[in-house]
Amino acid sequence: MSGDVEIEYGIEASARPTSDIASLPKNIWGKASTNLNGWGVSARAQFEGTDFTNAAVEIDATNDEADLEIHLEASAGDGFAVKTVSAVKGIDADGACVTFEPRYNVETEESDVVINYSKDGTEMTLTASQDAQSVTLSRQLDDDNRIAPTLNSSGDVSIAWERELGDDNSITTTLTPDESVNVEWKDAAWTATINMPLDGTDITGTNVSIKREVSF
Repeated sequence: MSGDVEIEYGIEASARPTSDIASLPKNIWGKASTNLNGWGVSARAQFEGTDFTNAAVEIDATNDEADLEIHLEASAGDGFAVKTVSAVKGIDADGACVTFEPRYNVETEESDVVINYSKDGTEMTLTASQDAQSVTLSRQLDDDNRIAPTLNSSGDVSIAWERELGDDNSITTTLTPDESVNVEWKDAAWTATINMPLDGTDITGTNVSIKREVSF
């Protein structure tokens, strides 16, 4: 059986003085969602600015009973071209939550699989492809602190520390030796990111970005 179709839409625009109103929109998007035979299905299209000749399309299908999600990304213009396909399947294993996520990039013909394991405040994520592998072990230290080291098959190591500040606020600091220190501060709808490249123990520069999520 199919249910009602829910429609959402929005626009991302530049806040700057101009007499050219058509130049203000950055992105225009629309989303339709419904339920079909136990599957929650949604389709989202996004246009860059006011160019409606080509759209980025995302299609999601979720079945809660089967604990299965399917995600597809494509482009639509003169034709419909699929870019990536992925699926997430969850299972319970002796009180632990395990998910399997195979992914395939149609354009590059590259594929990998992500396996997540979670139990009693400990999470492990393994990402494996034919050319590279990485593993992240995340441990919830207490109600406010989480630490997550990552090791990849090239021998590179990084470590992330997430600190909950309350009221939907958090700070996540990620250190990648000889590469960068990245600090992400989330304050409800606001997100500030500070990236500091490293050369040994020297900070060689600082990049700052701030964004806010707006729903229409």
